[in-house]
Amino acid sequence: MTATFDERLNQILPGITTPEFLANKGLGNEIGFWVFDYPPERELDIRAFVAGVVLPALAKATIKAVEINLFQLIVDVLEERNLLDRAIAMQADKGDAAALAALRPVLKEDKLAQRITSLINVDDIQLLILTGVGAAYPMLRTHTLLSAMHAVMKTTPLLMFYPGRYDGFSLRLFNK
Repeated sequence: MTATFDERLNQILPGITTPEFLANKGLGNEIGFWVFDYPPERELDIRAFVAGVVLPALAKATIKAVEINLFQLIVDVLEERNLLDRAIAMQADKGDAAALAALRPVLKEDKLAQRITSLINVDDIQLLILTGVGAAYPMLRTHTLLSAMHAVMKTTPLLMFYPGRYDGFSLRLFNK
């Protein structure tokens, strides 16, 4: 029997607050990366759940967690490099493919992984939460970012909210 969306949401907090998850015990003692996949049309429900339930509950449980919205991270990187307005203009003038090709060197996943760890001290937090995955597409490839994150997360577990399907092996953004 498949759990409903609400039942699955209710499993998140018990799962990410276990000492085993927070200490990376289990599957080969690898970094605990949990991909919570959900129907893309439930994006607003996920945003409300993270802000209204997950983050307050973790704070109450004195679990130090940080949320990084990947789309906002991309916007911040482009703004800092004075590229945001130019990228928008390029997209309007030359199309999506040209804009993406021009942004690719700036938005490489290994660089973004390094950027994330420059914003947080992975030694000082107990959990990293990634949101904004759908909005960051196609500027960011999630599977490549997760691979890059393994190298920089040390022993800090990660929870990523993913609008699509994850079967344990592959990610299908927006169920496509």
